Amino acid sequence: MDFFTIVQLGDASIRMAIPLLLACLAGLFSERAGIFDIGLEGKMLAAAFLSAAVSFASGNVWVGLLAGIGISVVLSIIHGLASITFRGNQLISGVAINFFAAGLTVVIAQGWFAQGGRTPSLSGAARFDGLDFPGAVTRMRDKMQASPGMQFYSEFISGHSILVYIGLLMVPLSWFVLYRTRFGLRLRAVGEAPEAVDTAGISVVGLRYSAVIICGILCGIAGAYLSTAVQAGFTKDMTANRGFIALAALIFAKWRPWYALGACLLFGLFFAIDNRFQNIQLQVVWIIVLLVGASVAMVLYAVKREKIDVIVLGGLSAVLTAIALATWLGSTGDVGLAGALFETVKVPSQLIQSLPYLFVVIVLAGFVGKAIPPRAGGEPYVKER
Repeated sequence: MDFFTIVQLGDASIRMAIPLLLACLAGLFSERAGIFDIGLEGKMLAAAFLSAAVSFASGNVWVGLLAGIGISVVLSIIHGLASITFRGNQLISGVAINFFAAGLTVVIAQGWFAQGGRTPSLSGAARFDGLDFPGAVTRMRDKMQASPGMQFYSEFISGHSILVYIGLLMVPLSWFVLYRTRFGLRLRAVGEAPEAVDTAGISVVGLRYSAVIICGILCGIAGAYLSTAVQAGFTKDMTANRGFIALAALIFAKWRPWYALGACLLFGLFFAIDNRFQNIQLQVVWIIVLLVGASVAMVLYAVKREKIDVIVLGGLSAVLTAIALATWLGSTGDVGLAGALFETVKVPSQLIQSLPYLFVVIVLAGFVGKAIPPRAGGEPYVKER
């Protein structure tokens, strides 16, 4: 693997990480205020559809972006009404938003455009194109022949859409808002001890609504990015469970903005490997070492944890070991078991595609260490009289 290939992999990792990062930061604001929101997926999906549809109809991608943010904020307010004002179950409200968005986007898209639940392809001013910085090389042939420094600048730094830079900027901005402003201090306090905030004469309801609206804005940008920057239009279920992966990344990041960036880049790397390396070939022995080694590590960790961790990680370890054995036995042919170890085989594409979701299971099983959510998270606040 040469340097330019590594740079391309990093470039793809950033592109794939941005919607996860924006959704992760959205969940961070909401959960820091004590509102669990598993409806990130539905908000992203609704925003992806409306931003693509409005961009196509208006011919202006910025109008589409505002439309995507608008529908996401509306769904966030609905979630706020259900979980803050009416003190309903926050998980059920989030699930309802996911189902609502998954069904309604396809129905409206089919009725609007009659193209099987998708929008027409976007082009020109109706989608976000990459920004080429001054001095950057734009032609692929020239990039491959350029110096390593120019390759890094032209491929990794330059050439992204503006939403990529906005997404990355949101990390230090989120950190500053949460940890260096009075609003952030109060927001974090609401998620830990809302009764103390209320005693100080600060509106718990107002702060929580502010958090869910911020969540809606970030999810709207994430959804618009998928349909107007990554792809040139909306397709059914195009978010591909990124909202749920963002929640796993949030747990992995332990509800901290800078850790969220690292977690989402790691997930983005898995997606990038799937997109750019469809035909990875390795000797069978290395496939066995990687899969069995990972299985042993998970089992050794699980025995020190709770019973549910042993069951989840033990089951995942058994699956990985079975895949390793199946690869070995399937490569025997005429060379026998010993010779099959050194046969070169293509890594199953399904295994590569499953990497982000396998990592979600590992994260949720507590393999990354103990993550403590905000103490008042998920609980409606009832003001004492």
